[in-house]
Amino acid sequence: MRSSSEAQDELGFASPQRAITLVPEPAPAPANQPSLPPLPTATASDDAADDDAADDDSDADGYTRRPGHWLIRGKSGSVAPCHSWHRSTQPAAAAAMDDAPAPKLSELLRHADDLDKIPALKLEFSRKKGAVDGQLRNGLREQLETTQSGMTGLSDGQKTVQTIKDEMMNIDRLCSESQTMIKDFASINLVSQAHHNFVAVETMRKNLETFNDRLTVVENMLRDDDDDKENMPNLLPCHYELTQLRNIRDDAMEQIQRAEDPSLESTLEDYFAKLDDTIDWFDEHVGILAMNLINLVVNDNNGLVVRFAVVMEAEERSDQRVIALQEALKDHEEMAARFQSITDGAKKVRGYKDKFMQAIKLGAEQQFEQSREEFLDDATRLEKIMKWYFNDLNAVKIGMTPLMPKRWKIGKTYADIYHQLMHDFLVGMVDDPETSSGHTLEIVSFPDKYYKKMAKMGFRQEDMAPHVIDNREAELVRDFRQLIIKFLDEWIGRIFDQEKKDFAERNVEGSNLDQDEYGYTRTKNLVALWRMLREQVDAGANSQRADVVEGVIDAMFLRLRSRQQAWQRMLEDEALRYETGKVTELEGFQALQDWLVATANDQIACIDDNDDEDRFGYLTSFRQKFEPHVTPQYLERADQEVAALRDGYVDFSTWCITKFAHLVFAVDFRPVMPDFFTPRWYTNMAMKQMAVTVEEYVNDYRQVLHHSLVDIFTEIFADELLVHYLSSVRNKGARFRRVDPFRDKLFNDIATAFEFFSNLPNPDVGNSIKQTWRVTEPFLQLLSADKDAVADEFAAFKAAYWDLQISWVEAVLRSRDDFERSMLNAVKARAAQLDVVRGPETIMGKVK
Repeated sequence: MRSSSEAQDELGFASPQRAITLVPEPAPAPANQPSLPPLPTATASDDAADDDAADDDSDADGYTRRPGHWLIRGKSGSVAPCHSWHRSTQPAAAAAMDDAPAPKLSELLRHADDLDKIPALKLEFSRKKGAVDGQLRNGLREQLETTQSGMTGLSDGQKTVQTIKDEMMNIDRLCSESQTMIKDFASINLVSQAHHNFVAVETMRKNLETFNDRLTVVENMLRDDDDDKENMPNLLPCHYELTQLRNIRDDAMEQIQRAEDPSLESTLEDYFAKLDDTIDWFDEHVGILAMNLINLVVNDNNGLVVRFAVVMEAEERSDQRVIALQEALKDHEEMAARFQSITDGAKKVRGYKDKFMQAIKLGAEQQFEQSREEFLDDATRLEKIMKWYFNDLNAVKIGMTPLMPKRWKIGKTYADIYHQLMHDFLVGMVDDPETSSGHTLEIVSFPDKYYKKMAKMGFRQEDMAPHVIDNREAELVRDFRQLIIKFLDEWIGRIFDQEKKDFAERNVEGSNLDQDEYGYTRTKNLVALWRMLREQVDAGANSQRADVVEGVIDAMFLRLRSRQQAWQRMLEDEALRYETGKVTELEGFQALQDWLVATANDQIACIDDNDDEDRFGYLTSFRQKFEPHVTPQYLERADQEVAALRDGYVDFSTWCITKFAHLVFAVDFRPVMPDFFTPRWYTNMAMKQMAVTVEEYVNDYRQVLHHSLVDIFTEIFADELLVHYLSSVRNKGARFRRVDPFRDKLFNDIATAFEFFSNLPNPDVGNSIKQTWRVTEPFLQLLSADKDAVADEFAAFKAAYWDLQISWVEAVLRSRDDFERSMLNAVKARAAQLDVVRGPETIMGKVK
């Protein structure tokens, strides 16, 4: 039996050749040929990116393979494209000179005198550039000539094939015509056919007599191989004998079918029945080898692999011959009867090569099934679980490729089969109901790693189809992001539903509220909300994709803003019932005030940063949580969102305190406010009562209100009191008569208020409030000024308070007992003449 090396030679395996150095043939460019633009050169990053693939594709000749061309590696490690190369006849010295790297200008021009060298340097560099351009033109011309030659060869080949067809037709025609040209041709042909038939019958008789003995020998060899499955020394003899026995059976069955004798055909089928069992036995051996080829390569059992390749190649050629013959006979049925003699051998396609491919697929499918179970158990180990995949392909590329016929391209064959199975596996896992979002995330991050490893083995992404997960990364990322957002919405919805329930059931001890470690009143669910947000950030970060985290954070920003708005609507709707007097018993009023204070505290807790104690509010902690998982570009935009949220929390807390004050005036001060500036005003102590009530509210809530809001709480009450006081000029029956002591009463009211402000714990706040209340001075001037001076007083008032409302001024003037239309006209005329400079909003902007 032939050695493995002989078998490899028969299969067309390449043997190593000695290395040679190839350089492009220099040739002068034609004088009339236009200068070609310079070709792009490889950059350092390109070389680095191709290092792994280049190392894998290098062979012993010093070549580096690339799809569609070769690269010649020089001594310096540089590579140049080559399409048509031969040994150089250029002198070595000239080549060395041209190939030497150009010195840097900083080395050539060290001194001022070196500037005289510039013309010579320009000539030298121009000469070298011309030489390079000439070589590039020569290479391009040779490449075009080679392409044209190839196209010409293809055209000539087509013409040759057509010529052969025509000649075969002529031969057939001459054969038919020659029968009438030879004397006694019929007798000669009859004798020839008789002799041929006699030989065929004798051969068939001998084959039938020895058939069972030969089959027994094959069975014994198969039995021996069963005992030594690691080597199967009888693989080739068994295949050869079984091929002969199959041909004998096929010839016999074909001839008996021509005889059209069913009884004889049945007899032969029974005689050959044992052959099918033996073939199945042999096919089982072949299947075992096909399923374990990679293991054989890993275990260096190369001889058995080569013998297997010999069997597969022989069967492949046999199938190709059968298919070609079937096509020929089908196209020329009238010639089939005259060429029966050339149909010796296999009569049917046996498909061993296809079975080989199916075995490769089946073996990989079994490993993928095992990988599926492991992946379902642990979604974080996909790359480790699929390690066998890349090991198999690497073993095929390095160990199996030299043992198989080159035309099989066995490495690419395995890669294509494995890649399709990998695609089916990953897509199937994505759509598998047993998988979780963790599995999907792992799959989304896998393609980049997959294609990188495949590229190192020489398999480019563009050569592998379809995409390993059908380019569904964006879809899967979007679905995962939406899944997180779905859970986010569900959590926020449940939290808000619970908060609404707690708010509706606030008429209990403690108003259904909590207190934090500082004693401040707080709602119950704010801590749970921010904890949930951090957990969802972690869920997004598990994807290891910034776009997922960024999408989730954007959704959180939107939900946080919506939550502020929903809370404000809920409190506004409830407060409106008390402001409009729809709740007569004031049930839940005190609890509503507690909730307003607790909500204000919640907003401050979100932004309460204390750098000295290294303690941060919920919003800052939230930003610190997602910062490592997003891109710097997104972080800039996120900071804007955080700033907007921070402003929103401040505004909402202020709104809660302001609404608290509105409720006090709408409910507690409702009975006394209509009396201001009416005759009843002179006899009651409404300002004193109101100041005492405000003081009680401030004292009651000072301990449960965030310390940063206490002063704001007082200022808002003072502003509301001032606004309502000045707006009382619109009260029904409000009248300032010259004979009444309205000036003294105004002084008394203001003095009462100032006494309260002076007793505030924070003197700065008291002084600020007093300064705001100074607006009562121009108010008093409008009431007490002479008619002719009213316009001047208005002008002074407007200069100090640019947002003074003309409608309120009209109400003040109408409240005077000496009001005349001319006073109002004079004020309006002066207002038209004033050049008002807008500034910050003043207290008069709130007085309507």
